[in-house]
Order: sequence, then structure tokens, then C-alpha cells
Amino acid sequence: MKRGLIWCSAGLVLLASAAWSQTAGTEQTVAALEEKWLQGQKTNNADVIAPLLADKFVETLSDGKVIDKTVAMAMAKAMKYTSIENEDVKVTVFGDAAIATGSSKAKGTDSSGNPFNSYEGWTDTWVKMPNGRWQCVATQATPIKM
Repeated sequence: MKRGLIWCSAGLVLLASAAWSQTAGTEQTVAALEEKWLQGQKTNNADVIAPLLADKFVETLSDGKVIDKTVAMAMAKAMKYTSIENEDVKVTVFGDAAIATGSSKAKGTDSSGNPFNSYEGWTDTWVKMPNGRWQCVATQATPIKM
């Protein structure tokens, strides 16, 4: 019986180790996608961002307005960043979903051509799609007082 308990314990350790490894891998994958999104903003290239967003993507803007992917992409194409940096990016995995949080400091001109200087906290919800790719399904931003 002792041999069976030792084998069972070893199996549980291996299973737990594999699960932790998969979670850590997913955290790294989603963090890399957040970085890719940031690079799309830095280079003012909305085409880099488009494949990161699910077809049914929704965005809640800092003023509370909710927009879909089509509107979000039109805004992204019209915005011009002179600088943008993410801070404190953290990813938490829940099976085939992940929540990424962080903050961004940005300057540039908005989709209407007005200058902006923002500091916002954000939350992005990512889902592993049936094709195995991770895509953002929702994002929300809240202004942080400087």
C-alpha cells in the first residue's frame, strides 16, 4: 500500500506541476499579446491590433460609452500616439479565459484630432478561441487622477 501512495503522490505532484506550467505559459502568452497591442498603438498601426480582438469585441470607454470592434478599430486608425507606456501588467488565468490588468500613460491626438494626455487603469478579458488563438473579447478603461 505504501508503494501505491508514493506513486499516487508523485502523480499528483506531476499533475500539479503540469497545470502550473500551463497557467504560467498562458500568462506569458497573454502578456505578450498585451505587448503586441501596445506596439500597435506606439506605431499607430491599427492593423497590428485588429487580429487581437474578437469579432464580438466590446470596449467600455472611460466616459462609459460602449463600442464594438468596428468603432474601436475606426478610432484606433484615427488616433495618433506620440507616447504610450503600460505599467503593472498582471495576468490571471481562469481555464480558457484570462484577465489582464494594468495602467497606461499616453499622449497624442484622439480620433477627433484633439490632443490628449491620459493616465488610465484598464482591464482586458481574453478568451482562448476554438481555433486555439487567444483574443480579447472586452476592455474597459478608467481615468486615474494624476
